[in-house]
Amino acid sequence: MKTNCNSNSFWKLTGASSIILLLAIVVSLPSCTPNKPEEIKALTNREELPSISLIDLTSTITDSGKIKYKFLTPEMLQFDQRKEPTIEFPQGLHLFIYDQNEEIDAQIKCNAAIYYQNDELWELRNDVEAVNTNGEIINTELMFWDGKKQTIYSDQFIKITTDTEIITGYGFESDERLENYKIRNISGILQIEDQAAKPDE
Repeated sequence: MKTNCNSNSFWKLTGASSIILLLAIVVSLPSCTPNKPEEIKALTNREELPSISLIDLTSTITDSGKIKYKFLTPEMLQFDQRKEPTIEFPQGLHLFIYDQNEEIDAQIKCNAAIYYQNDELWELRNDVEAVNTNGEIINTELMFWDGKKQTIYSDQFIKITTDTEIITGYGFESDERLENYKIRNISGILQIEDQAAKPDE
């Protein structure tokens, strides 16, 4: 009958003994299933965990009650824990810039973008296309939009298509309306011929 006696005394352990037993079990569990290095890194590297994640976002920025900017994106990730807080748009971005009459002055599309919050700087990448109110089209692979200085610039290859010509070069500067622009190093100018069909003689 010793077995029954021992069994009863096991279930009648004091509160202190129960705590010691539970602690022993808890301490022994991690040794059985250690965390993998990548799991530990994911838990401790909070900088790479977005504080906000949004899908199919449309956002409007106003000034004195009037629309100044608007952007559409399939995905937005905000990283507030980084030394330099950023907002990322890994699936692309479509920006609209409005004038005082709330008419679209210019628009920019790209396949990826990063917004540096402290510097108010947009980094637009991968098949960037900008269009101004005159219908002129600007294409490049990298473009920066400085919100503080209200300027747009690039140090990459640039192509500008107007009604009459195609201008190519390297380096680009403009106001954010994309009207008063200049190319630093022009590499070519191609005149666009009138493609209107002539009547058959």
